[in-house]
Amino acid sequence: MTLGTLYVVATPIGNLDDISARALKVLADVALIAAEDTRHSVRLLQHFGIQTPLAACHEHNEREQGGRFLTKLQAGEDVALISDAGTPLISDPGYHLVRQARAAGIAVVPVPGACALIAALSAAGLPSDRFVFEGFLPAKVAGRRGRLEALVDEPRTLIFYEAPHRVLECIEDMAAIFGDERPALLARELTKTFETLKGLPLGELREFVASDSNQQRGECVLLVAGKPAPEGDEAVDAQTLRVLDLLLAELPVKRAAALAAEITGARKNQLYQLALERQGKA
Repeated sequence: MTLGTLYVVATPIGNLDDISARALKVLADVALIAAEDTRHSVRLLQHFGIQTPLAACHEHNEREQGGRFLTKLQAGEDVALISDAGTPLISDPGYHLVRQARAAGIAVVPVPGACALIAALSAAGLPSDRFVFEGFLPAKVAGRRGRLEALVDEPRTLIFYEAPHRVLECIEDMAAIFGDERPALLARELTKTFETLKGLPLGELREFVASDSNQQRGECVLLVAGKPAPEGDEAVDAQTLRVLDLLLAELPVKRAAALAAEITGARKNQLYQLALERQGKA
């Protein structure tokens, strides 16, 4: 018997024009749509004239209801998985169903589209070659601050989702832990009528949000630049510097730098430049 396919379908995060032609075709053709909130998703389907049946698949029933969807898939029927907005599984339900389907040998096919974190990153003007998505921070102050403190030395761009009623206190904690000068961006209500993308140092972003209650409404993505790469002596650990200084006391600069690199694993060119600086020859 031929198995069905589980399609993981991204839906718009605001502007309905962002849905793809492929997503519309899949949603119209499958036997059943597993939706995070059927009351929310029925409006999307009605807008596009799609009459495919809906069934709930949310965080409270996902484990138990997975068998219902697997039964259809194993009977050869296709199922689509959608969340309320954006790409399923990204801070949304769906992980358990996808895992169950793959374990059962069922093909899982992504139908890509809108994703708030990627949309925000693409327009943020922050380094995007490497980044870390942290999802939602803990709601309580102690937990949130503890998580932020664990990220204080992270060099990659940090991306968070945050509830609007907590966005100000979250930015306050970020400024306190990362420093007022760390670059950041608030992306709010992306693709919607009152979309905001405001990039400022954390201290100024805190004041911007505090002074305008409208910035404390809607769906929020917060991006924070990673810790800047150290320069000069700070780029080399204390033990490496100690080795370099000991060798400089006995050897010419070039030889000391080469030997220090061999001993410590640090880059030879970097140590050579540091050696020149430490002997006042740079």
